[in-house]
Amino acid sequence: MKKFTKVIAATAVAASAFVSATVAHAEGERYVLVSHAPDSDSWWNTIKNAMALAGDQMGVTVEYRNPPTGDLADMARIIEQAAASSPDGIITTLADYDVLKGPIQAAVDAGVDVIIMNSGTPDQAREVGALMYVGQPEYDAGYAAGLRAKGDGVGSFLCVNHYIVQPSSQERCQGFADGLGIDLGNQMIDAGQDPAEIKNRVLAYLSANPDTDAVLTLGPTSADPTILALEENGMAGDIYFGTFDLGGEIVKAIKSGVIKWGIDQQPFLQAYLPVVVLTNYHRYGVLPGNNINSGPGFVTADGLTKVEALAGEYR
Repeated sequence: MKKFTKVIAATAVAASAFVSATVAHAEGERYVLVSHAPDSDSWWNTIKNAMALAGDQMGVTVEYRNPPTGDLADMARIIEQAAASSPDGIITTLADYDVLKGPIQAAVDAGVDVIIMNSGTPDQAREVGALMYVGQPEYDAGYAAGLRAKGDGVGSFLCVNHYIVQPSSQERCQGFADGLGIDLGNQMIDAGQDPAEIKNRVLAYLSANPDTDAVLTLGPTSADPTILALEENGMAGDIYFGTFDLGGEIVKAIKSGVIKWGIDQQPFLQAYLPVVVLTNYHRYGVLPGNNINSGPGFVTADGLTKVEALAGEYR
């Protein structure tokens, strides 16, 4: 375990061919946030903004690193590289426990304090030796959404999964099906991440399954093309449409009635709080006694005022 009070000079870490890095410089401790997100996923801009704000406020250096294509094997190597650079702490997602547990545990064994954020579970965070977990339990969020949709009369759905290799994305779809009380079956499609392909696959599914009651998307990457698909086939505003996460187009669609609700996992908190927690832990030896659930919260047209103003930046 590192000493609680420690001041180091901020250093720049060279990015490898497969690493995309964003750095906010300050004086003091240095923390590295590693995500599984590809460069194409704009939802993570809120994570970057929150991390940078926390770094400025706490007077520490924060670095954001990710595999540009979202490849989890690359992410594992990024965690190894981050640990080798001797940071005061690593904040990382746990998108696939089997792939990432090794490098995370190795970082902990090397004396680097780790906080798990966004994906994974509190139990998995404990098993890899992390200090705590900050995020949204994905199955629980999907289940809550399914119960809500069931109350609104939904009996079948299409889950548009744009990141099917990530177990937590499948947990969202499974939780939704369980909340509805139906089998997931073939109602989850591998949509890929190309917007045109996502749109075409949504159109093809709904054409082949015209009695589908609802559509569930897992974030802006899949929601934005799905909005376009529903506008094209004339179902926008008629089919029940819910989504995880927020973004500019999602907020517009909620406001216009095309999307009924968005699940806000508050990514701002997922990036902001770990920086604050680690800084206070290293300086003063204080640590929250519990994990922090940042969501889920449902955003509807009735509560859009502040969300609309900050969507894509801090919401």
